[in-house]
Amino acid sequence: MKTTSLRILHTSDWHIGRTLYGRRRYETFSAFLDWLADTVRDRHVDVLIVAGDVFDTSAPSNRAQELYYRFLCRVMPFCRHIVVVAGNHDSPSFLTAPKELLRALNVHVVGSISDDPGHEILRLDGPDGEPELIVCAVPYLRDRDIRVVEPGESIEDKERNLIDGIRRHYAAISAQAETYRTRPDLPILATGHLFASGGQTADGDGVRQLYVGSLAQVTADCFPDNIDYLALGHLHIPQKIGGSETRRYSGSPVPMGFGERGAKSVCLVDFAGRQASVECLPVPVFQELERIEGAWEAIESRLKAIAAGGGHPWLEIIYTGSELISDLRDRVEALTAGADMEVLRIKNARIMERALERDDDADTLDALDVYEVFERCLAAHGVPDEQRPDLRLAYRETVASFLEEDPHA
Repeated sequence: MKTTSLRILHTSDWHIGRTLYGRRRYETFSAFLDWLADTVRDRHVDVLIVAGDVFDTSAPSNRAQELYYRFLCRVMPFCRHIVVVAGNHDSPSFLTAPKELLRALNVHVVGSISDDPGHEILRLDGPDGEPELIVCAVPYLRDRDIRVVEPGESIEDKERNLIDGIRRHYAAISAQAETYRTRPDLPILATGHLFASGGQTADGDGVRQLYVGSLAQVTADCFPDNIDYLALGHLHIPQKIGGSETRRYSGSPVPMGFGERGAKSVCLVDFAGRQASVECLPVPVFQELERIEGAWEAIESRLKAIAAGGGHPWLEIIYTGSELISDLRDRVEALTAGADMEVLRIKNARIMERALERDDDADTLDALDVYEVFERCLAAHGVPDEQRPDLRLAYRETVASFLEEDPHA
């Protein structure tokens, strides 16, 4: 039997339209999509996978939509199939609105699950009309889709039922996909947009808790063994799952915040039959981001070095020195005046510590997320420890419900 070869490019978490401290980044997203289209053409990619979070909000701007559809038009002549699944930031209905039109162009979009897992299974044919890949196109699994609320459930029960629901869904869809395998060497690829156990995150990457309770991290045994490659999205750091070469997060190709300082990449996957080999292709830096943190002397030195070197970075400056500096912004502006750099944020941690000592919440909200604010409220109102777990769960359910309505909130 002849062994077929197939080349796949696994990407995720484009977050087209995301701003950074109010700064629009359309030029960066446009440059990335141009690079990605060139890569698909130059590396002779057969199938492009986008594992969720195409857009950063459920109602993307006209400019964000233009970049997305322009990319699809550009890349279609060079790629036999494009598979796009929705992430937690995407609106399933918005993403799938042009589904039938796109399908005629070999762009396959899956926004949400249905009662029939077969709706998530794609049989992709090669140039000879024979199947070359089976895709279990699993989008972001919303809590309400996979877990039935039972009266009197404990937090642990809800967590367990959630993980069991995810496990059952992957078991059902992979079992049905197996029936599509018309020959022994036909590979099966599955997508997912979730938080896998042991996954790494970065400060400021915008990765949120997807489910109520804890992070509801999905363990490796949720994914059946007949999956030959698992293409995951949601976590922004490129990484393997459980050390496996063929179960990976491609990571976000564009840094979402100043905490994402590591190298960005996409995954080039070559199949020889069902055997997959992976190469991580580095993504160029389209807009340099730099966080400068430390005492004033270190900040001053680095700003002078950037000015002398002629770089064009966007900067986040965090002062952590022991001296109380009340004119930090004025000092930074004096050093950066006339230089080709842009300071997007200045954080005076020393002033913030002083505010914390005064319990001045208005000055410290910038340093807290919504869960930390709630914890402070519990402490401020003297809520007994035994009552806090149920209150935390109710709060997380409320936040999760709100975020599903407006994922950018």
